[in-house]
Amino acid sequence: MTASPRQLPYAPTPYSYLPNSSLTATINLDEEVKLSATAAERDVHDSLAEIYSIIITLDGLEKAYIRDSIPESEYTDLCSRLLNQYKSILKDETITRIFVDLETFKKEWDMECPRATERLRVNLPATIAEPSATHAGNPSNKTSQSRSSATGSQILLATENFITFLDALRLNMLSKDSLHPLLSEVIQSVNQVTTIDFDSRGKIISWLIRLNGMKATEELGEEEARQLAFDMEGAYAGFKATLN
Repeated sequence: MTASPRQLPYAPTPYSYLPNSSLTATINLDEEVKLSATAAERDVHDSLAEIYSIIITLDGLEKAYIRDSIPESEYTDLCSRLLNQYKSILKDETITRIFVDLETFKKEWDMECPRATERLRVNLPATIAEPSATHAGNPSNKTSQSRSSATGSQILLATENFITFLDALRLNMLSKDSLHPLLSEVIQSVNQVTTIDFDSRGKIISWLIRLNGMKATEELGEEEARQLAFDMEGAYAGFKATLN
């Protein structure tokens, strides 16, 4: 009886292969893997990592504020610092081009940070954007600060900031980098005087959000500029009404 041929442990091929040791890759497990080949690439990766960290940190900070786990003054300082760092990093055109926008970045890195997303959209701490909002167990916040607690210098500063902003519009200064800082100063100085939700106060926040979504050199159109001037005149009148 003829013995059957030995079964090979693998499928036979018509070609024979002998590994060439000279072509075999060698990997040093102790060697550091470089993610970037140049210093410029490394800077880009570091900057994107900073943005990721800022978004995560900001989301946690917003949660802590909602739970009343952090003093308002500390929240305001930390939030302002994170927002400034975020804007500072994105001033680099190379980073901005790779980053694209917040939604694209979040999708690429599978991030779910709704509170940070909203704060970056508004670009102001909640204590500045909504000082009269009821905050986590503090229903008295809305009336905690009245005009009588404001000093004359604070009232004067808020008035001057309104006038400065309106003058900028009259001088046809319509770019984001011209208007956004001035309007931020308006709302911050107003909040030092009163937290009352006066007529057209919400328009200030709406325009801050609109400007924040623009590129630094982008300008408002003629119709938008006229609407902004109209809304700010209304907000200025509403603010002055709280002083009576």
